[in-house]
Amino acid sequence: MSFYYFDSSALVKRYLPEAGTQWIEQLFDPMSGHILTTSQLTLAEIAAVLGARSRAPGGLSIRQRERMLSRLLEDTNDLFMLIPVHRQIIMQAVQLSQVYRLRGYDSVQLASALAARQILIEQFNESDLILLAGDQDLLDTGPKVGVQTVDPAKQSLYDESV
Repeated sequence: MSFYYFDSSALVKRYLPEAGTQWIEQLFDPMSGHILTTSQLTLAEIAAVLGARSRAPGGLSIRQRERMLSRLLEDTNDLFMLIPVHRQIIMQAVQLSQVYRLRGYDSVQLASALAARQILIEQFNESDLILLAGDQDLLDTGPKVGVQTVDPAKQSLYDESV
């Protein structure tokens, strides 16, 4: 059993096939016992990606978009511990953005991952949270604040070392 925090670029792979999709899918195996976390912000970010893809020429049909959005909402309701975005998260994101090379949403994602790690410490006596992301600046910053990071697009299928 492992504890995973998904940023938007990692979780979107569950809904839109791209590099890393198969590796992400294996984390959702109920037999794994993994605990999955993400920020409430992730829902809006992925919904925006799906909307953009449906408006693009030759992109998703409205039916495909609605099916993917429905699955996202079901997954995050049933399978995820959602981290709320509140003032404390935003203030920590502000601080992170001043110290590290992070864009606004990435700093909110990292602050949310740190909040998730604190919950794991309090509820499971466990601090080993793995932050899944595709943004190199976020991947580089995580370890600087004590969070292991993994880029799903660079993982081989069934890599159990992570």
